[in-house]
Amino acid sequence: MVHAVPEGGNWKHIPESIPSRRLDQIRESFKRGEGSRSTYYGRLRRDMPSYTINTYFNRPGNGCHIHPFQDRVISQREAARFQSFPDSFEFLGGQGAVCTQIGNAVPPLMAYQIAMSLKEKGSYIDLFSGAGGMGLGFKWAGWTPVVANDIEPKFLDTYARNIHPRVVAGSITNPEIFDQLVSIAMESRRAGEPLWVLGGPPCQGFSTAGARRTMDDPRNHLFWDYVRFLEKVEPDGFVFENVTGLLNMQGGKVFSAVREAFASVIPSISAAVISTDEYAIPQRRKRVIIVGRHNKHAPAWIPPSTLTSLYSEAACAAVSVEEAIGDLPELAPGEDGSLKPYRHSPKSAYQALMRGLIFPDEYFRLISNGGRFDFV
Repeated sequence: MVHAVPEGGNWKHIPESIPSRRLDQIRESFKRGEGSRSTYYGRLRRDMPSYTINTYFNRPGNGCHIHPFQDRVISQREAARFQSFPDSFEFLGGQGAVCTQIGNAVPPLMAYQIAMSLKEKGSYIDLFSGAGGMGLGFKWAGWTPVVANDIEPKFLDTYARNIHPRVVAGSITNPEIFDQLVSIAMESRRAGEPLWVLGGPPCQGFSTAGARRTMDDPRNHLFWDYVRFLEKVEPDGFVFENVTGLLNMQGGKVFSAVREAFASVIPSISAAVISTDEYAIPQRRKRVIIVGRHNKHAPAWIPPSTLTSLYSEAACAAVSVEEAIGDLPELAPGEDGSLKPYRHSPKSAYQALMRGLIFPDEYFRLISNGGRFDFV
């Protein structure tokens, strides 16, 4: 199947002579007009950013995850690079857990730019932290981590290994966990230093990828626990991240309810949709970002200025798959390759960033000045 798909192609290029019940289902749903399924069994183009990395990137039939010029799906390290995790970042747990951590993460480079756009530095509490994409981005920007919380202990093992050792495993719906986090927040406050809360509840219930999107899904009520935490702790601000499906649930009523809930405890609320391909990240991924400030007189949050573009000739071109992973070793299907040597020296600023040769501030300076290939 994989061999039959050309670069930029998808399931439509796989011959019907290859037996597959899943392909039969895709073809039948396509005939019924139930969507193009254009990313299923998709092969990436090396001259474009990747599609959204989901938690099933190790399965060719669940998205556009086939390597652009090798007959296999992308590896975990390649998927992590599309998410902007550096090669030094160590994911802990079994294969399924690592794929989930990578696919669900906030791209650290996106979080870094959000942190820089806040025009201040402080400390942060990371709720629904996962592996720590949001936390890593804020740490890169000079912020100080206080504590992370997630319901999955393995995800927190990754967080503790790479970002900060103080973690609390368990759901904030548990009164003991909630009170423990509140206590840590209160103890960590330093005079004159802003304290912020980061995090977005699990997004599967809001996602347009789900077959059923409803407020009956218990995951869609976790934002009330987030709001309750904000009310109790009274931080200087918060950053909330979720999928764009949140915007149109029940004709926009759900997003209005979420925004009103935040406004009831944090006076100044701003929201925006951010596309990662516009921020020098080699992936097409759209997310809703809500930023709240406790100081109602503070200026409204303005999203960071875009740097790259998929379409505009006036802007710098989006970072491509080749720029992201072109230096990584050739692999056999299912091979990890983390211990294999690089194919060659870095040939893009992004590869240099992922290998720890430059830092995010230098990377964005190079992008802004058109020097994405001139760092050597």
